Amino acid sequence: MTYETIELVVNDGLAHLTLNQPDLGNPFNAVFCREFGQVANELAGREDVRVVLLSARGNFFSVGGDLGMFSRDLDAMPNAVREGTAGLHMGMARLLRLNAPIVVCVHATAMGGAVSVLSNCDLVYSARSARFGAAYSHIGFTCDLGASFGLASRMGLARARRFLLLGEVLDAVEAERTGLVDYVVDDAEVNAQAEQAAVRLSRGPTLAYGEVRRVMARSLGQAFEAQLEDEAQALARVAASQDAREGITAFLEKRRPMFKGR
Repeated sequence: MTYETIELVVNDGLAHLTLNQPDLGNPFNAVFCREFGQVANELAGREDVRVVLLSARGNFFSVGGDLGMFSRDLDAMPNAVREGTAGLHMGMARLLRLNAPIVVCVHATAMGGAVSVLSNCDLVYSARSARFGAAYSHIGFTCDLGASFGLASRMGLARARRFLLLGEVLDAVEAERTGLVDYVVDDAEVNAQAEQAAVRLSRGPTLAYGEVRRVMARSLGQAFEAQLEDEAQALARVAASQDAREGITAFLEKRRPMFKGR
């Protein structure tokens, strides 16, 4: 499928998902909101995707929400929010349910909804010059795209609350210190290092990765006994996979496993 605001290229298990409105700063406008849900739906239906690498083109990773979309009719803002989040939130939910881990390469400033998205991803690589902002409160808005979960799980509840209430903008070093990003890399190297991590994950036990992603997402929202049972059931499911058999066999034969994602 071809998209106006996003480019998707899948090669050898690696899905390159690129925000592709560079001249506009990759805003979360009406078309993007719709297409984000559509591309997540496509990824959810593909069996050849073993990792997703999210990146962007242009001088910004993303400027966040398209405020001009709201300004044309302020009375219609509530309905516009409901329409926009329908695609965005469905897309985010489906991406988080993939077996494929999501690696993010942030080459430049990311604001608002873009920070919400990356906070829910698995590995975040940041260029040293990048900045991360939560501008919601500056325009009287609240967060979306799972920021209330993603930021809290990465930064801790109190630090995430402060980030949102004050509408802070963090440089890459501070973002790493708070846990918002995982690695800060020199600008010239960030794309290569993020892709190397994605390629490494694309060769791993994809079904096991999916179970880890889902069981971790539930870890703070249910009783400990329920979490133990979820872990046991997840482990039993992956124990039946070809990758688990290959992993055990390779360990006993003292060789590197060759996982197939099955």
